[in-house]
Amino acid sequence: MAQKRDYYEVLGVQKTASADEIKSAYRKLAMKWHPDRWVSGTDAEKKTAEENFKEAAEAYSVLSDPDKRARYDQFGFAGTESMGGGAGGFQDFDLNDILRQVFGEGGFSFGGGFGDIFGRFAGGGDSSSATRQSRGRDIRTSVRLTLEEIASGCTKEVSIERNRPCPDCGGKGVKNSSDIKTCPSCNGTGYTQQVVNSLFGRTVTRSVCSRCGGEGSIISNPCRRCNGTGLERKRETVKVNIPAGVEDGMQIKITGEGHSAMRGGTNGDLLLVINEIPHATLRRDGQNLFYTKIISVMDAMLGCEISVPCLDGNYKVKIDPGTQSGTVVKLRNKGLPAIKGYGSGTGDLYVKILVWIPHRLSKNEKDQLEAMKYSNSFTPDPTREDKAIFDKEKNIF
Repeated sequence: MAQKRDYYEVLGVQKTASADEIKSAYRKLAMKWHPDRWVSGTDAEKKTAEENFKEAAEAYSVLSDPDKRARYDQFGFAGTESMGGGAGGFQDFDLNDILRQVFGEGGFSFGGGFGDIFGRFAGGGDSSSATRQSRGRDIRTSVRLTLEEIASGCTKEVSIERNRPCPDCGGKGVKNSSDIKTCPSCNGTGYTQQVVNSLFGRTVTRSVCSRCGGEGSIISNPCRRCNGTGLERKRETVKVNIPAGVEDGMQIKITGEGHSAMRGGTNGDLLLVINEIPHATLRRDGQNLFYTKIISVMDAMLGCEISVPCLDGNYKVKIDPGTQSGTVVKLRNKGLPAIKGYGSGTGDLYVKILVWIPHRLSKNEKDQLEAMKYSNSFTPDPTREDKAIFDKEKNIF
C-alpha cells in the first residue's frame, strides 16, 4: 500500500492555514479531480483522478473539523484512528455531506452531478454506518454519429441487454415480505465491527457482514423465477439525448439506466461512448472544419464561384481573380458548436484552394500559351499576400 501523504500537503496549504484557506484549497482540488472531468481520459487517468478526489475529501474532512485537526496536529495519522477509522487513519466520512458544505445544497456538477459518486467512505470503502445498499453494474456501449448529427445534437435509440426487476416478485427476491428476515449475525446493520482500545483511544474496525453481504437481511423461500436475486435479464431500448458538439471518444453518462441492483438497490449507469463517423469531404479539428477545393488554372486566373459543402447545406463562395494555390478562405461560424460546459461559440470552416496544373496540352493550346508567355501579366511579381502564401509553402521544406 502506498504511503499516505500529509493532509496539509494534499490540500497544498500551510499548517497555519485558516478554515477559509482550507475550504478554498479543497474546492479547487474537487473541481480539478472530479471524475466527470476525466470521462474521456485513459483508464490510468481516470484511476488517478478518482484517487486524488478521494484523498482531497479525506484531508478536508479532518482539517475542516477543529477537534479532528487538533488531534491530527498532535498525533498525526495515529490520532485519526480514534476518530472511527482503521489502520492508516482513514476515518468514516460522508462525501456528499462534505460537498454540500463546500459547494452548497445545489452541489457542483459536470453533467452527472456529485450525487453518490463514491457513497460513504469507511475503512477502505466497504463498510458503512448504515445498512449497505447494493448498486447495479454500469453498462458501457457506443453510438455512431455523423458530423451533421453532432452539429445539431440528436436523440438516439440504444439497444442494450440489462438486468431488470423480476416481474414475479417485483425485484424483492421473495413473493411475501414476511420471508425477509433480519440478519442475526449483524442485527440488520449490514456490517460487523471489532472494538480495540489503544493509547490514543478506541479504534472501531468495521467489515461487511459475510452472512448477508451487507444488506442487513436474509431471505427464506426465495422467488423461483429469479432464485431470490430479484433480477431478470432483458433486452430494452433506451432513448438518449446527445448534446451538440460532442467529440469522438467522449463518454456520456445516463444516470440510472444501467443494470438494476439486487433486491431494490440503486441502478447502475449507462455509459455511452461517442464514435464519430468520418465525413466524406470535411475534416474535423476540435470545433473547426476543413475542406479542400481544387480549381483549374483558368478559374484561378479569371476568378470563379465554387460550391462548398457545409453541415447545413451547400454555400456559394466567390474566388477572386489571381487566387494562388494554397489560399485559405474562412467561413465564419460554419464549424461545430462547443459542447455545453466545455467552451463557447461556434467554430469556423476553412476552405483551402489548390490550383490544378494540366499535364498534357494540345498543340493549339501550347501555341496560345507560348504567345502569352512573355506578357507582363505572366511574369512572376508576388504581392504581399502572395508572398505570405509562398513563404508558408517554402517552410514545409
